[in-house]
Amino acid sequence: MTGGRDGHGGRWARAAAAAAGLLLTACATVPPDAGRNPRDPYERVNRQVSAFNDKFDRYLMKPLAKGYQAVVPRAFRTCINNGFANLGEVRNAANDILQAKPGGVATDTGRLAINSTLGVAGCFDVATRMGFERRHEDFGLTLARWGAGTGPYVVLPFLGPSDVRDGIGLVPDFYSSPVGYVMPVSARFYLEGTGLVDTRAELLDATKLIEQVALDPYQFTRDAYLQRRLSLQYEGNPPLPKLEDDDSGESGPGPDATKAKPAQPAQPDGR
Repeated sequence: MTGGRDGHGGRWARAAAAAAGLLLTACATVPPDAGRNPRDPYERVNRQVSAFNDKFDRYLMKPLAKGYQAVVPRAFRTCINNGFANLGEVRNAANDILQAKPGGVATDTGRLAINSTLGVAGCFDVATRMGFERRHEDFGLTLARWGAGTGPYVVLPFLGPSDVRDGIGLVPDFYSSPVGYVMPVSARFYLEGTGLVDTRAELLDATKLIEQVALDPYQFTRDAYLQRRLSLQYEGNPPLPKLEDDDSGESGPGPDATKAKPAQPAQPDGR
């Protein structure tokens, strides 16, 4: 009779072998000019990792998300999604403190208090109806706030689009999530798994649109990610790129505009 530990070890080994198999069979079409974009010098490797992520998504995450969407009523899915977003207010508030954004701290802690009580543990987003708009902060944006450049664009296994700065920021963000402190560990895994499937279900329409309209889904995803992060860094008011000046012959800054000067959002309080 196989013990519990051996049974769990066998399942983990099979899961690791399946992931390795997906990685080995992942094959991406790499254009001849790959790597020439200064923001994406590792494009050849990134495309291979992206192909692996696509296969992992196609064979596991997307079917799970579709099943979740089919089985769980919309009202319950909204409640679950709002609940995880409410837990994210802890990360938002922590990074607002690190970024010296008192207005953001007030908004995010206010949302957490209102939705945790009047919103029944975050099931209902009462705070938005009361004028406390949902925001997003993370440690990558905190690093940007104090002048850290983005670094090259990278695609992380399982996690998807990122850059060096945001990849580093994932570590403290992980420890700022209340889910990471849930005990027992099995309950924590169930919560994290539910959150992943719920997030994937929310993105089904977006990924379907990308598959339908994007000539190069990799490039489309990369550019969309970089633009969104720049918009978040500058609170929705990113600096306009400088174009070539026909009169003076001067050209604009390099492709990484965030390195030109320390990030100072136009509205530091997050309102």
